Amino acid sequence: MYKKSVLAVAMAATLAMPLFAAAADDPDLAQIREQIRQMKDDYETRIRALERRLQEAEAKTERIAAQAQRPATEQGGAPTAVAGAPPPAPNTASAAGAATANAYNPAMSLILGGTYARLSQDPNRYRIQGFVPGGEEVGPGSRNFNLGESELTFSANVDHRFSGQLTFSVAQDNSVSVEEAFFRTQGLAGGVNLMAGRFLSGIGYLNSQHAHAWDFTDAPLAYQALFGGQYKNDGLQLKWLAPTDQFLELGVELGRGATFPGTDRNQNGIASAAAFVHLGDDLGDSGSWRLGLSYLRNQSAERTYEDIDRTGAAVTNAFTGRTGTWIADAIYKWAPNGNATQTNFKLQGEYFRRKEDGTLTYDTLAQAQGTTPGSYTAVQSGWYVQGVYQFMPQWRVGLRYDQLYSGTPRLSSVDDGTLAAADFSRLLSYNPSRSTVMVDYSPSEFSRFRVQLARDQSRPGVTDNQLFLQYIMSLGVHGAHTF
Repeated sequence: MYKKSVLAVAMAATLAMPLFAAAADDPDLAQIREQIRQMKDDYETRIRALERRLQEAEAKTERIAAQAQRPATEQGGAPTAVAGAPPPAPNTASAAGAATANAYNPAMSLILGGTYARLSQDPNRYRIQGFVPGGEEVGPGSRNFNLGESELTFSANVDHRFSGQLTFSVAQDNSVSVEEAFFRTQGLAGGVNLMAGRFLSGIGYLNSQHAHAWDFTDAPLAYQALFGGQYKNDGLQLKWLAPTDQFLELGVELGRGATFPGTDRNQNGIASAAAFVHLGDDLGDSGSWRLGLSYLRNQSAERTYEDIDRTGAAVTNAFTGRTGTWIADAIYKWAPNGNATQTNFKLQGEYFRRKEDGTLTYDTLAQAQGTTPGSYTAVQSGWYVQGVYQFMPQWRVGLRYDQLYSGTPRLSSVDDGTLAAADFSRLLSYNPSRSTVMVDYSPSEFSRFRVQLARDQSRPGVTDNQLFLQYIMSLGVHGAHTF
């Protein structure tokens, strides 16, 4: 349009030149011609710029459409579009919306969480008897009002091949840590995808989910005892989605293994490895299921923990050796005709079996003075099962039961009479258990309020009756959670 206007003006001016020749001298004509030339150049430049912007906008729209249409598995979402999916957890946005928000600028998500805890036993004396403690994550937390796990997440598509995510976690003591920081590929050939950086491991079912997506305020006892809450690693994850009618996913992970049950060994090479397989499918129009099997192998060097010996003295013991953990998980979801917004039911459970082989040093201070570490072998297991029923669009009720089996560890220093079993009081055999019930209300997908009651028997002869009031608030864009 602009070009035609410019040409029309130029032609009219050219035809009019003979009429003005008698009235205008040569300098005037030259000035008019120069002005017309400048107008043509200016309009042509503007037209080229508009055409370039149009091409860039069309290309951007095509990339966003392709991202939104790609299967959820390639975006890190649900493994299969099965019926009976649960209602979205707080702040769950559609994949298309997330893709649009992440097209160029990082999307930001803020999770605000908090609790009020009323505990019948002193939380400072809490322990899971028979198990080496995994860190500060173990236990019900402090009494009274507390800041829960609050998270700040930045995520975006790097380009058409890669996306990235960074999640900061704010703890109750005001400390800030990097919970996840990774990049991953998007839709590589053959259903293969790679993730690198720091991430929550894909082992088991619950481990890869952030705490605000859990159906209960805290993690099952098995996760607390065996992983110190959740297992995360710095390394690589490779997953393959099979081109089958059923959902079939295989994955392997290689990493530094610096977190419990491993330790930072300050050496080259691979310190931890994991492998997992997930299989799932629909059951008619109303149900879906998924099964999983995982294995995690870690190396530890001088993994210390505090204990009380038979004289009542505080000692620091240290484990060095290998840890192998098997996890079997299963989940079933039901929703009438696939409509999960009204009512739905979810049943899930996991079984854990861990074996540790190595040496256990009693009282590291004494060991520095010449005490020889003794051999140590322990086989421990545990499981949990939970059901959550949404009986109204905004209301859910849930029940969970946890059980652990510590077994009886083999200690050469006890077998040969050098020490007594009572010198390792935290490792004395016991089978901790816990029963939990919860009710939560979600005014929208961005907010949730929960009441939870638990009867915790993690210590011999002690019952801790626990009451938790919890809130979860979500701000900003948040990607869809996994199946």
